Amino acid sequence: MEILHQRSTTAQVWEAAEEFIRLFHRENRDAGDPQARLAAVRAELADTGSYVHTPQELVHGARVAWRNSNRCIGRLYWNSLRVRDRRALTDADDIAAECFEHLREATNGGRVRPTITVFAPDTPDRPGPLIWSEQLVRYAGYGDHPSLTVGDARNAPLTAALLRLGWPGGAGTPFDLLPLVVQGVHDTPRWFDTPADAVLEVPIEHPDQGGWADWGLRWHAVPAISNMCLEIGGVHYPAAPFNGWYMGTEIGARNLADTDRYNLLPAVARRLGLDLSSDRSLWKDRALVELNRAVLHSFDRAGVTIADHHSESRRFLSHLERERRKGREVGADWSWIVPPISGSATPVFHRTFEDSPSSTAYVHHSGAQERAQGRDLV
Repeated sequence: MEILHQRSTTAQVWEAAEEFIRLFHRENRDAGDPQARLAAVRAELADTGSYVHTPQELVHGARVAWRNSNRCIGRLYWNSLRVRDRRALTDADDIAAECFEHLREATNGGRVRPTITVFAPDTPDRPGPLIWSEQLVRYAGYGDHPSLTVGDARNAPLTAALLRLGWPGGAGTPFDLLPLVVQGVHDTPRWFDTPADAVLEVPIEHPDQGGWADWGLRWHAVPAISNMCLEIGGVHYPAAPFNGWYMGTEIGARNLADTDRYNLLPAVARRLGLDLSSDRSLWKDRALVELNRAVLHSFDRAGVTIADHHSESRRFLSHLERERRKGREVGADWSWIVPPISGSATPVFHRTFEDSPSSTAYVHHSGAQERAQGRDLV
């Protein structure tokens, strides 16, 4: 099985390294003049083909990568990102254990903390470790069944691959936790059961409508992306799971509502007594609003951090203004920044953005999406 990695020449690494080192020294005045550090990096590159970030550079680089995330609306607090430096770890067992500890620390009893854990980078001698799973927490999808017990349809291919690999499966509920799939350096991918104590889940109930509890709806508190590569100044960290906190629409308008996920809108509409005979009754729109109300209400009731799309849109404009005062341009992908519900009622809808790339960023490398689906998992 061939794992594809994006390789860079020494000249390309130096160009990105110089840009980042100058940025780091410009934005951290106590770091002093960058010339000595640039000389050291250039010498290390000539000797080894790569270089090692200082702990301070790693922290700033991870935060800048969040600042540069064009698809993220919640970047106002980029400078508060907690960085867990685990670059010494290359073994799958150690990486899985630290991923679960990441979840415990980020959950923080419900007061979710933006956190990243950075594992060993790619080097000229060998690729770094990989986390195949798309997020640290995912629910199983058991295939084409007519009931809610199908689980998350997006994860059906990964679930099937794990079952073939020996995972015994969960209890068969719509919200069985999938194992985490990790590939250590010089190793094949392996699965690790997700400890229940590492995952805080929120039961979903409606603020006005009774009876939702009997559905057993719930969602996990921490959205930790785990199959993207952190790139800082020409150095690639292929295993670097990171999280912010949820915006309600991610759960209520996408995860639970999308037709290729839980597809709950028809069931919600029926429970609300809506007319499903014609789209012109706007039953989908009404059901979508009530499902999103239920998500926000439930997280608030449980004391778990969550943002609503109106507040987060205003915060994003505050981020734009703050960055403008710093003399920095903010790149953004309009199709991701505008919320998937009531977009035109938010101020970001009426803006245009440049989707400009950056050399310090979180990116999907070749094969990441295929691995998240369990392709070639043997």
